[in-house]
Amino acid sequence: MARKISDTARKFLMLGQCVPTVKQNATKIRVKRLELDENLLMYFRNDEFYYCHDPDKICKTGDIVLIQALPQKLTKLITHQVKEVVYPFGDVTDPVTGKKVAKERYREDIEREAELYGKTNSTFDFNKAPPRGWQDGKKDFTSKPTYTKFHVFDENDPYAI
Repeated sequence: MARKISDTARKFLMLGQCVPTVKQNATKIRVKRLELDENLLMYFRNDEFYYCHDPDKICKTGDIVLIQALPQKLTKLITHQVKEVVYPFGDVTDPVTGKKVAKERYREDIEREAELYGKTNSTFDFNKAPPRGWQDGKKDFTSKPTYTKFHVFDENDPYAI
């Protein structure tokens, strides 16, 4: 039988990933935990979801964020607040070296290799790339709530799958 996490452990900072939610005034954060099964002596993943107060809307879907428990609950659901965005989605940073990564290689290694073999127009320049979110509402609909369309209505919803 797994031990339950105490309330004092929940008051510390937790690292989680922002997931889509339909609530307008809060963000939903998934915190991954490993739970020990004492019969098998194996750890299994157990996800916990927290609704966090994010008035400045600093985190987007997919970001890795740091959250902390509020001293007093704002609502029945909102119990934590977003402290900071540690890793924005799509901009991968190696946590050990602090260098930016593209796929399995460091970006500076890719740039150095392009200089050695002659830079062509086909190489992607990460420094000139626009920031994430510039296509929001045009081609990027990750900020919109999605759902599965089960019924056919007269009004067509572009965000339905």
